[in-house]
Amino acid sequence: MKTLTKAIFAGCFALATAGAALAQDNPMVGGAAMFADKNIVENAMNSADHTTLVAAVKAAGLVETLQGEGPFTVFAPTNEAFAALPAGTVDTLLKPENKEMLTKVLTCHVVGAKAMAADVQKMVMDDGGKHVIDTLGGCKITAEVKDGMVTLTDETGGMATVTIADVVQSNGVIHVIDKVLLPKG
Repeated sequence: MKTLTKAIFAGCFALATAGAALAQDNPMVGGAAMFADKNIVENAMNSADHTTLVAAVKAAGLVETLQGEGPFTVFAPTNEAFAALPAGTVDTLLKPENKEMLTKVLTCHVVGAKAMAADVQKMVMDDGGKHVIDTLGGCKITAEVKDGMVTLTDETGGMATVTIADVVQSNGVIHVIDKVLLPKG
């Protein structure tokens, strides 16, 4: 019986250690460990700072897409970023009749490639200080580096800053941003 207990304990410890190892290279987001072996949706669901984003992804019907193989780069706005939109905007976007607009807004935060912060910074440098990123939503986001931080300017002139970079996922990478990127029109 002692041998069985030791074996079970050792197995549980090995699993816990493996899980910790997978999260150790990733920053914490929203008070939760982010695991490189989980997909974008699985990790986002654990972040207390991304409950609005997760609700929006569900309302837009994008869960299956963002759980897909990818690779994806997601610029993930926080709850505070959504709260900073004009009053009523989020509630309006979450209504079923506005699904198309919600999908457009959300896919303006997604790129169909895995772009780590160093990759984005190199593209900015190679392009003379600004790099235009084409998103899956058809938006053009302009990346710059200011005081060592990556900033993203949307089509309306709104600017977001990457506050947590390089959160590795099984199907890409998340960069947490402090503003919602909006499409023109």
